[in-house]
Amino acid sequence: MSGVEPSGAPLHVAGPEGPWDEVCERFESVGRAVVHTTWGEWLTAALLDPELRGLLGRDRPRYRQNPAAAGRLAFAVSRVVMKHTAAAVLYTAPAALDIAYLPGGQPTLRGFAGELWLSLAHTEELVVVAVSRHGPVGVDTESVTRRVSFEALHGQVCTPQEAELLAALPDDRRAARFLRLWTLKEAYTKALGQGMRRGFGTVGFRWDGDGHAVLADDSPAARAWSFTTSLVRDRYLVSEACNITGQVPGQVEDRLRDDPDALARTGPSPAQTVRSWGTWSPGRR
Repeated sequence: MSGVEPSGAPLHVAGPEGPWDEVCERFESVGRAVVHTTWGEWLTAALLDPELRGLLGRDRPRYRQNPAAAGRLAFAVSRVVMKHTAAAVLYTAPAALDIAYLPGGQPTLRGFAGELWLSLAHTEELVVVAVSRHGPVGVDTESVTRRVSFEALHGQVCTPQEAELLAALPDDRRAARFLRLWTLKEAYTKALGQGMRRGFGTVGFRWDGDGHAVLADDSPAARAWSFTTSLVRDRYLVSEACNITGQVPGQVEDRLRDDPDALARTGPSPAQTVRSWGTWSPGRR
């Protein structure tokens, strides 16, 4: 969209030591930043950190209730990465921050409502965190090696116009575009605070002359959003949706809601459908 500087490719942060200067420079330059890492890169540092209990804060009960050891480790690392990222751009100590969750499940920082927006995604070994001072932000990631059935899912994921365009593409391009579209829609609905409660088929995207994704609706509300997709570690798609108006999503989203009952879903969700096929599932947040 015009007037918006691109956020650039996600920045690799290999551990608690950073490099945070690059993250802060990006944040100061364009008002947002996306970082990526792997839980293995942070695991030892996170588990040996004497402040881990404090870093987890109110998330500690959720951490302890996870029945799987791998799940607990991934949960702990993702929250530690998120706190370190937010602390870097706020120039404070990670332990000084307290993560809370809005009704839609998106993370937020107590005491920083309207000042800093967060989003978290992870799949397989990858952890991705987005921070923005402009407005609500959402991020999603999926492995490009995942095989998604366009035939099985296009009715739940795509608008009729998107499905028609995708159906005309060769198989390999269709699979790549379909996965990109999925990550964009999940990033966008996460930024809205709706996540997968929102029917993806009610959100339409198109591609501008430069190949960038934009919302199909050309209203002022739609033009308030910026979208990027990047390839990370030669394996993962990372999509970011950022609202640059500083308004809460409900104030700019009304004209994008084609279906007034979009949140009152009927039938299985796309995630449930995919799991039933046993071939692919969305990245966990």
